[in-house]
Amino acid sequence: MSRRDDLYRHQTASAGSFRFDEQVVEVFPDMIDRSVPGYALLVPMIGQLSKRFVQPQSVVHDLGCSLGAVSLSVHQALLADQPPAGVRIVATDNSPAMVKGLQQALEGLDQSAISVEARCADLRDSDFQNCSFAILNFTLQFLELDARDELLQRLCAGLRPGGALVLAEKINFDDPAEQERLTHWHHDYKRLQGYSELEIARKRNALEAVLITETEARHRARLQAAGFAQVTRWFQCFGFCAWVAEKA
Repeated sequence: MSRRDDLYRHQTASAGSFRFDEQVVEVFPDMIDRSVPGYALLVPMIGQLSKRFVQPQSVVHDLGCSLGAVSLSVHQALLADQPPAGVRIVATDNSPAMVKGLQQALEGLDQSAISVEARCADLRDSDFQNCSFAILNFTLQFLELDARDELLQRLCAGLRPGGALVLAEKINFDDPAEQERLTHWHHDYKRLQGYSELEIARKRNALEAVLITETEARHRARLQAAGFAQVTRWFQCFGFCAWVAEKA
């Protein structure tokens, strides 16, 4: 069980200093649940969505898997009914501390029907051939802007027909007034979760130029340019959205 996130109560944060290091890993489940409204719903729903798209003898990619909550959700959902044969889940993260935590979570997991492989690597080096379902769960926003198009093009090219990508991102808005309202409402949520004004300000400063948001229109245009035939938004709470992008 993770401990409560109080990292920015006790330490200052320089601009752009946020890292997925051992300190963050220790509090990550609490941090993301108290920072991303609806996260506790997103994780099991991605598992349910996987049942619509995962095909026999294929690979599921969880890209930027952190501690593997989504990988484990997909594993559980697929096993709930008759699991498709020959499926393996590849959970990739470039943080050694995150992957170590995932490996510990996998100890004792029944992988006889569906295996879960924890992989410490740059997700851009992934082989997407034979993939039927992929997840970028608040991951793309941490990737350099000029690397995002190529990643999604490669992913769509490797995806099987009828496969899908779940993309979840924090977004921004073209209308300054809308952006301001939704930012205020998100901060209200964080206050409700017990974060102080100082903690909110420090974390926001730490994430500056590390988490780079884009508009929904930009995400949709990129997905369509990559070759996805259908893009459906299925979740939104404040500036946090998730889409299913399907390959014909």
